[in-house]
Amino acid sequence: MSAADQMVAFYTIVVKEITRFLRIWQQTILPPAITTTLYFVIFGNLIGPRIGQMDGFNYMDFIVPGLILMAVITSSYSNVVSSFFGAKFMRSVEEILVSPTPNVIILTGFVVGGVARGIIVGLVVTLVSLFFSDLRIHSPAVLASVVILTAILFSLGGFINAVFAKSFDDVSIVPTFVLTPLTYLGGIFYSIHLLPEFWQGVSMANPILYMINAFRFGFLGISDINIAFSYAIIIVFILVLFALSLRLLHRGYGIRQ
Repeated sequence: MSAADQMVAFYTIVVKEITRFLRIWQQTILPPAITTTLYFVIFGNLIGPRIGQMDGFNYMDFIVPGLILMAVITSSYSNVVSSFFGAKFMRSVEEILVSPTPNVIILTGFVVGGVARGIIVGLVVTLVSLFFSDLRIHSPAVLASVVILTAILFSLGGFINAVFAKSFDDVSIVPTFVLTPLTYLGGIFYSIHLLPEFWQGVSMANPILYMINAFRFGFLGISDINIAFSYAIIIVFILVLFALSLRLLHRGYGIRQ
């Protein structure tokens, strides 16, 4: 398969993925905006004034980066897991696998679709946050790189979930029992310095903590964790999940059965 043909295959998968979630924007883009608005109203306007400042910033300003990244995480993950599992369920993925399209192109196409949805939802949530907070940007480069890397990571996670899932119930297990707890315990609503020393150590095992702190640094210039170390953790997870996803796709696990 020539490079030009590979680009056509990649472009086709990406366009299909983006068109899919834009067609049902009421289900893919609007709900995160509404949910985040509720977070801003409840935690920011109602509870925030009672808490006061967090790490030298108003509580509302402190939680905004985490809420934006949480929307990116859930959207990029949900897009790939629902799309690929749907393709498995409808047997349409077999048409892609029997084609000469390399597995890396197939995987990258699905991941880019998840990244696109994550970024679009992140931008929508950012616009919503402007009604509640005066956003400041400390480092645009950090913001852009962290949001893209995070969306890539959780798109890969969604792909792996879809590969192992055997029913629609399996698709919701990981987001409900793994992703949601890790997200809420990732430092969105608090600084880990408020925790006892033991629980600070436990929190360090949560990979989402590094992403949220790096993203918060991009907005506010503060972080509980060294930024370089946060990048290293994110990139290592991406490489591991990418290699695992390619191996599963090559073996046809959960597909060629």
